[in-house]
Amino acid sequence: MEFVKTFSKAWKIPELRQKIIFTLLMLLVYRIGSNIPVPNIDRDYLAQMFSGETGLLDLFDLFSGGAFSNFTIFALSITPYITASIIIQLLTIAFPYFERLAREGAEGRKKMAAITRYMTVVLALIQAVGLTIGLFRNAVTDHSAFSTITIIIVLTAGTAFLMWLGEQINEYGIGNGISMIIFGGIVARLPSAVRSVIAQIRDGAVSVVAVIVLLIAAVFVTMIIIEMQQGVRKIPVQYAKRVVGRKMYGGQSTHIPMKVNQAGVIPIIFSISLLQFPLTITYFFPNTGFTDFITKYLSPSGNPGVWVYAILNILLTVFFTYFYTAIMFNPADVADQMRQNGGFIPGIRPGVATVEYLSKIMSRLCLAGGVFLAAVATLPTVISVFTPFNFAFGGTSLLIMVGVALDIVQQLENQMLMRNYQGFLK
Repeated sequence: MEFVKTFSKAWKIPELRQKIIFTLLMLLVYRIGSNIPVPNIDRDYLAQMFSGETGLLDLFDLFSGGAFSNFTIFALSITPYITASIIIQLLTIAFPYFERLAREGAEGRKKMAAITRYMTVVLALIQAVGLTIGLFRNAVTDHSAFSTITIIIVLTAGTAFLMWLGEQINEYGIGNGISMIIFGGIVARLPSAVRSVIAQIRDGAVSVVAVIVLLIAAVFVTMIIIEMQQGVRKIPVQYAKRVVGRKMYGGQSTHIPMKVNQAGVIPIIFSISLLQFPLTITYFFPNTGFTDFITKYLSPSGNPGVWVYAILNILLTVFFTYFYTAIMFNPADVADQMRQNGGFIPGIRPGVATVEYLSKIMSRLCLAGGVFLAAVATLPTVISVFTPFNFAFGGTSLLIMVGVALDIVQQLENQMLMRNYQGFLK
């Protein structure tokens, strides 16, 4: 309801209305491209290929909004960019050069963004080659060199175009461009999910009461996700007064906002990627002992594999929550910046004591955030076991959609606040 109210107010402001329209047009371009097929591909083989358990391929199809399973020009989606961004963030810990860039402010961010773009193209090229001559080889109807190179170039160019599209949304639209593209892909799959549920009701597979209960549960889960996404622990910070020349600086009080879910949806993606990888390997080795073992013990559709999968998913999600939060938030750097600016946490001595205090709080928040993400990640498994519904990565999709929606509302509110601010002299 708050989203609709904020959106209606923003629509009345001409400049914001232009930004909203531009964003919607860019998403329309993305959806059109997601339905343009790559040449020389057998659609019937693709339909058979994605008719059953496809492991990690379902995750790729989630982020591409169905473009991956249809092998369209945007089949790779923005996944190579996400992978490149994560790699760059990890390199800031391992290599001093990237750590130095991260601390150079705007100029350093520009260089890291350029490196991320180049790495995205390289990763997209590698994935395009792997899909064309590997996973989707049997779906390619023409194996000539010209046809193969054409498919590889089309897939790579599709990812590069989406990366550019996301940057255009960042500059001229509303919301984070990359997140909006993923959001648009997930929303585009909702009609097919609704049609599937309606078909199950008509066939008698599920009852109307079960659907109503599921909708109520979805609303309840959405409310919890909103609360957790907006949850922040405010660490009070006091800045000492200091005299520079004839002016006095400092003396004010502020706080460090530490989010409960600092890592976002990244831990779920990491966990699912690891767990689904063995299932993806089984696609290359059908009717073998390895495939039977994985299906029984590590697959959500196996028994006792469904419980092994759920437990491993919870443990990996919590682990990656700690891991990724440690990358995003460094207590030693925060404490050092506070000390350099004359800041301190009341009751805590600057230096080592501050680092230990921030680390302790971060550890507690990671536990809460990790348990929350683990619950969201295992939600689809629970639904598939105890209900006739089967929503692949439903919790992840819901988390992404809610996170992007909250980000859009916040940006619209900030934009409206800037335009309604009168200043001290009026």
